[in-house]
Amino acid sequence: MSFDKEAQSWDQNQERVDRARAFAEEILSFILPEKGMTALEFGSGTGLLSEQMKDHFQSISLVDTSEGMINVLKEKIEKKKLSNFHPYLIDLTRDSFSQKNFDVIYTSMTLHHIIDLNHILKVLNSLLNKNGYLCIADLEEEDGTFHSGNTFEGHYGFNREELTKLLNQNGFGVVYYSQPVTLKKERDGIIKDFPLFLMIAQKKNPSVQ
Repeated sequence: MSFDKEAQSWDQNQERVDRARAFAEEILSFILPEKGMTALEFGSGTGLLSEQMKDHFQSISLVDTSEGMINVLKEKIEKKKLSNFHPYLIDLTRDSFSQKNFDVIYTSMTLHHIIDLNHILKVLNSLLNKNGYLCIADLEEEDGTFHSGNTFEGHYGFNREELTKLLNQNGFGVVYYSQPVTLKKERDGIIKDFPLFLMIAQKKNPSVQ
């Protein structure tokens, strides 16, 4: 999938909008953000998840590696006057990021695209305040058929225990887990279910560098 090419029509997918709303509601109901808190969306795309969060955080930084997505996001910010949104075209897997001290980081359907999970979890840990939250919405472990075609490089979803262990190794403790959404996709004439999870972890210690 070319995210740059998909960007213009990204928000027209109602299932995608509904998914963002479902994840946002669970995140907000667990975290109960206080006035003045700041957030970061990692792999923001056009900001669908952050749109559901816009009234709950003083400032939201949105980072993505797709120029097309960020351009659509910038147009949306101007059109909807989202003055507390701050977009960044940046790859956190390799680029340094000047913004820090976030209270909450959330990410939806991005982590399974990241090859080096240890590295990105260390980076995200370093950007969070002490006791800050990392909210991961992503695919349950699957058989590799979620992404059609042979071009996907990444993880075939996540095993709950393995991801929990990885988070523990990088300074986090898991405090919440649910499966609020199931996607349905047709594969070889059969409709398959792909459950999505929401895992919320809290920063306990700085990750080991």
